[in-house]
Amino acid sequence: MAETRQWQLASRPVGEPTHDNFELVTVDRPEPGPNEVLIKTLYQSVDPYMRGRMRDAESYAEPWDVGDPMQASVVGKVLESNSSRFAEGDFVTGDLLWAEHIVADAGELQRVNPDHGPISTALGVLGMPGVTAYWGTTDVADPNPGDTVVVSAAAGAVGSVVGQLAKLSGARVVGTAGSEAKVEWLTEELGFDAAINYKETDDLSGAVDESCPSGVDVYFDNVGGPITDAVWPRLNVDARVAVCGQIALYNETQVPTGPRKLAKLIETRATVEGLLVSDYQPRWGEALQRLSQFVQSGDIQYRENVVEGFENAPDAFLGLFEGENIGKQVVKVADREE
Repeated sequence: MAETRQWQLASRPVGEPTHDNFELVTVDRPEPGPNEVLIKTLYQSVDPYMRGRMRDAESYAEPWDVGDPMQASVVGKVLESNSSRFAEGDFVTGDLLWAEHIVADAGELQRVNPDHGPISTALGVLGMPGVTAYWGTTDVADPNPGDTVVVSAAAGAVGSVVGQLAKLSGARVVGTAGSEAKVEWLTEELGFDAAINYKETDDLSGAVDESCPSGVDVYFDNVGGPITDAVWPRLNVDARVAVCGQIALYNETQVPTGPRKLAKLIETRATVEGLLVSDYQPRWGEALQRLSQFVQSGDIQYRENVVEGFENAPDAFLGLFEGENIGKQVVKVADREE
């Protein structure tokens, strides 16, 4: 029987994950059953929320068991199909295994149209991160012309799209990022009005004050921690806070309480709302249609940081916590022509 490789969770991390938490194993290549397809993985996503699935704790995403294959959003090519929905050679995407070959039920997959752009974008700007950014901006944050919008992790896959959508709404947009290269990308290419390199400033609160002289009307939070602490006192009356991620806290063994800040909500009557993209599943296609139009028109720019080789998938994941990526972090597993 033919073989393939998959990544399994070897152990649960304590604090920041390490390579010891991953194990690359060789297994028999699966065969598709009724209404199933065999997929060759071409691109695999890595995303910060996966850190929560490595814990043995309840969360919005079910945790992995030690010894189980890990899961990710994948773009692949159909090698064999027992479904009328897909034919050999079709490109598909779905939430599948960290594996070079995968069998999946046809109902779990969506077709990827290569005419809409590089197929890898189905993991980024035209995939889950893009849809998260679209509904998080248009439905939760709801920026208005003249608003000041602050986006943390603004050079990431979600934050970079949020900032551009906010600019299209007529808002003034400020991003936070962790390098001068990211700051330059935000301000010179994506059209952000200002950006703060939080790793290079000794006074984060002062940097927010300087960049937001009229206060903050919308805060799109992908990070939490000290950046959120610095933004919070600058919230204006009727501000909207969209809480999308808290990557600054994902590796903490004990979440720090920090100073009490809820009193600011009394003063400002601000709204704080959590965001899960799965709640928008019925409207997924609507978001992708609009995002595709924005990308094709050039109104939304994107970047991908491509890590070559399936064996380097853990490196790509761990790099998220070091801030190595500009834009979407993906793993290239195989060429589409193979």
